[in-house]
Amino acid sequence: MKFFTTRAGTWTGFGAAALVLFGLAPLLLSGFRLGLLAQFLCYAIVAVGIGLAWGRGGMLTLGQGVFFGMGAYLMAMHLKMADAEFRGGPGAVPDFMELAGIRELPAYWAPFASPAFTIAAILVLPTAFAVLLGLAVFKRRVKGAYFAILSQALAGAFAILLIGQQSLGGFNGLSRFRYFFGYNLDDPVNQQMLYFIVAGVLLAVVAVSLQLRRSRYGELLVAVRDAEERVRFLGYDAANVKVVAYAVAALFASVAGAVFVPIVGIISPASIGIVPSIMFILGVAIGGRASLVGPVVGALAVAWAQTALSEQFPSAWTYAQGLMFILVIALLPGGIASTAAVLKRIPTKRATVEATT
Repeated sequence: MKFFTTRAGTWTGFGAAALVLFGLAPLLLSGFRLGLLAQFLCYAIVAVGIGLAWGRGGMLTLGQGVFFGMGAYLMAMHLKMADAEFRGGPGAVPDFMELAGIRELPAYWAPFASPAFTIAAILVLPTAFAVLLGLAVFKRRVKGAYFAILSQALAGAFAILLIGQQSLGGFNGLSRFRYFFGYNLDDPVNQQMLYFIVAGVLLAVVAVSLQLRRSRYGELLVAVRDAEERVRFLGYDAANVKVVAYAVAALFASVAGAVFVPIVGIISPASIGIVPSIMFILGVAIGGRASLVGPVVGALAVAWAQTALSEQFPSAWTYAQGLMFILVIALLPGGIASTAAVLKRIPTKRATVEATT
């Protein structure tokens, strides 16, 4: 395992991941299963950010659905604008607004006709919101369970807010997208292109997370997690250190939400509230929040289990999923990523018992 901490090991790991994602998966999976995998990879992107904020920074972020939803809705607004312009020309009202009796395009929708503005908004708005929220919270030294409850309440409030916004689809959300930056979403070739995009984004965010973890900032983030007051005594502003990790996690979630929309074809308040946010955390906990690839593995495992179990046991799959969580936490407190370390300790424990007897 130490090999993967070296430069050669890092390149080997990324090469193997690229081979699986870009080579084997498209070759072995059907179009439907590849689309499911693309959806799961979106969850994995969110998990990488949570692994940085929670695993390295000690911030239990139970509200990542907010940033996931912000990125998703921003992208969905652009896609609906593109569809409306294709159907009725510039300034046309999206179809769901016509059904709701909205005859004039709301002013805040108009800029999202521009692809450049949409991409900039996806990258900037959720990150800026995370920075402002982080400064307001961490400067007041809110942490632990209080921060977790606050972030979870924010996710619930955001979902309720969206339900009441008829100009954003209300409870039903936004759906039935036809084009993605000029590409027809019904074309299987373009659907595979979306898979390649999300796979590339996942590798990119893992690389960014790895760089942050190995940098001096990463060491400082761990120090803030383990001994925040000592870091303050050394002259560092612990709040600013936390804000950076929280903002990066928000950026990752926003990008994941943006690529999630054209892949799945719908975004609604039900996809970004408290329950989805908890599912993000669940995947990271099962995979191993302290490791780099653990959150990715956990997110993929939870998403796959949810899909597979719901197909086989429609009325009981949630119990099986809960049992999986209990077993992993009980047997592997460090998550799936700690399996090798746990197995390595077993012979040592046996040798110790034999020596004492």
